[in-house]
Amino acid sequence: MKISVCIPMYNESKIIEDSARQLSEYCARNFDNYEILFIDDGSTDGCGDMVRKLALPCVKVTGYKVNRGKGCAVRTGILEATGDLRLFTDADLAYGVDVIAECVKVYENAPDSDLIIGSRALAGDGYEGYTFIRKAASKVYLLMLQLLGGFKLSDSQVGFKCFTADAAQRIFTLCKTDRFAFDFEALCFATKFGMKITEMPVKIINHGESKINVMRDSVKMFRDIIRIRKHVNKTLAEQKKNA
Repeated sequence: MKISVCIPMYNESKIIEDSARQLSEYCARNFDNYEILFIDDGSTDGCGDMVRKLALPCVKVTGYKVNRGKGCAVRTGILEATGDLRLFTDADLAYGVDVIAECVKVYENAPDSDLIIGSRALAGDGYEGYTFIRKAASKVYLLMLQLLGGFKLSDSQVGFKCFTADAAQRIFTLCKTDRFAFDFEALCFATKFGMKITEMPVKIINHGESKINVMRDSVKMFRDIIRIRKHVNKTLAEQKKNA
């Protein structure tokens, strides 16, 4: 079984070399067949070239020149990946590296899973180290997803999610969201397709600086949830009509 690890990156020059080396060493120790894809989301600090110059085995840098957002970077990486399991995590390895092998074990114990997603709610200390504002914002956003988007899982925002190759192709060829709520869109399609989603507990080990402004971005998040619901329903209606 081949494992693909996708890392979206945008101006991560301060940490990307350490992350690349750590990931490369970890995957080489734990997997016989793997690839690591760094997806450059239009960075201007040369972080893509920094990874290339390391010339690490089974590491590839892909991407595009103009910044489009994490959702676009994840979609690009997942669709270019060739693994049987395709996962993405954050460039700062916020959830550590052991979570990768743990995810593979979850899949081996539940091989009928189409998706495996991280959940802080399932870990007793999943929100440890969060500021009050960050934790409150996360809870409020989850409530918005439940009320407006019909979301039924315990967490949506964790930057660690894994897809089988079939699920990845079926979901991400339909996704359009480049920035906020891109993972909610993917989960919406997965739910509509009747895919099995397995949650696993995760905890943030490295608390990086959040790029989300609660007051500024809350309205955009609200609009994105409504837009995504419409897009998913419209897309599936068109598929049914053309079937």
